Amino acid sequence: MNQALGRAGYEVRTTGNAATLWKWVSNGEGNLVITDVVMPDENGLDLIPRIKKIRPEIHVIVMSAQNTLMTAVNATQRGAFEYLPKPFDLNELINVVKRALASAADNVRGDDGVQEESLPLIGRSAAMQDVYRSLARLMNTDLTVLITGESGTGKELAARALHEYGRRKNRPFVAINMAAIPRELIESELFGHEKGSFTGATARAHGRFEQAEGGTLFLDEIGDMPPDAQTRLLRVLQEGEYTTVGGRSAIKTNVRIIAATHRDLTQLIRQGLFREDLYYRLNVVPVRMPPLRERRQDVPDLVRRFLSQCADEGLPWKMLDDAALERLKEYSWPGNVRELENFVRRLAALYSQETIGVDAIEAELMGGGAVEPPPLTGNGISDAVEPHLREYFSAHGTGLPPPGLYERVLREIERPLISLTLSATRGNQLRAAHLLGLNRNTLRKKIRDLNIPVMRTPK
Repeated sequence: MNQALGRAGYEVRTTGNAATLWKWVSNGEGNLVITDVVMPDENGLDLIPRIKKIRPEIHVIVMSAQNTLMTAVNATQRGAFEYLPKPFDLNELINVVKRALASAADNVRGDDGVQEESLPLIGRSAAMQDVYRSLARLMNTDLTVLITGESGTGKELAARALHEYGRRKNRPFVAINMAAIPRELIESELFGHEKGSFTGATARAHGRFEQAEGGTLFLDEIGDMPPDAQTRLLRVLQEGEYTTVGGRSAIKTNVRIIAATHRDLTQLIRQGLFREDLYYRLNVVPVRMPPLRERRQDVPDLVRRFLSQCADEGLPWKMLDDAALERLKEYSWPGNVRELENFVRRLAALYSQETIGVDAIEAELMGGGAVEPPPLTGNGISDAVEPHLREYFSAHGTGLPPPGLYERVLREIERPLISLTLSATRGNQLRAAHLLGLNRNTLRKKIRDLNIPVMRTPK
């Protein structure tokens, strides 16, 4: 670092202890501090508030091999300009140094920090480091955030982290899932309604915006919001006010909006199903939650967390041996972290031995329906679909098929997939959702939209 920054034209002084650093800062030397967290005589995070107290104009960049959300949050809350998880690229460091020296003084105050055990997100993989850094930068802002990712990746946990460690933490966190509410009731759920505004409205009802006043409103599965509700939400984001269903007076609101979806909103925009202007209002800062297959090295930490939670709930303490953990890291986990959590809970409940081995893991993967699917290559789905698509294009001669081909093909594959899964689970939608790696509410919506008959077959 000394050599790289020197070649970039900076004058650098280095030390291996906090005492010397504190002496330099106290004497008014330097314009920027880059510190590790673990040092022989003091924790680097504890230095930040002291530095900011006597030198508020000086920026502090924190680097650490303790790559957890706790480190990123604590660094940000203490007033760090940037947090760099090791290993990092030296060019990235130089860019951060340029930004730090060019920016105004950092006004973020320090805090007492939080314990890792209480954090909603865990994992030390590079993919999660990107998430932690994004969340840490956003926690003490009111910027609207759009969280994307597959079902089961922890989108709501990320939203809760933004709220619980941000400046609105003492106000309500209210969540609403668009896919779980009938479309005709979404506006009433969000904005409330007046007495007599529609059949069955026997009294005034408070909406989620009113319930979340001063805090955070989490709009899950935003891609399932109907057009009329999208228009009303856009007005809230533009004007900071809304009207209840059946109401006439505008109501001012002070709510931070965090939205999430597992769907491709740009594709929905092309299909005319989602407003482009609303998308840009929501997508002020995007955060992508990685699927578990992109962060396999986090599986052991997640397993230990879930086993600890099981023990806290009264189940006997369990642990997995190294071979068992390696087998879990090899599995693809189509249902992501949610599927892994359910799997671990099943292990804790069903097995009497304190240390669970790889044989038990294999038995559960086979017997619990979590069999690794065969690859979709060779004589699989891809080869079966391709001739049909070629025939479809040939049927249009020199012209092109009408728009919407992508969604049409997906729907044609999706319908038999869901139907067969429901048949295999004898109509049990919870089990079917688990096998498909979908949220149960998402599956219900797909069943409704695709008009799939659901019936429980005789056992």
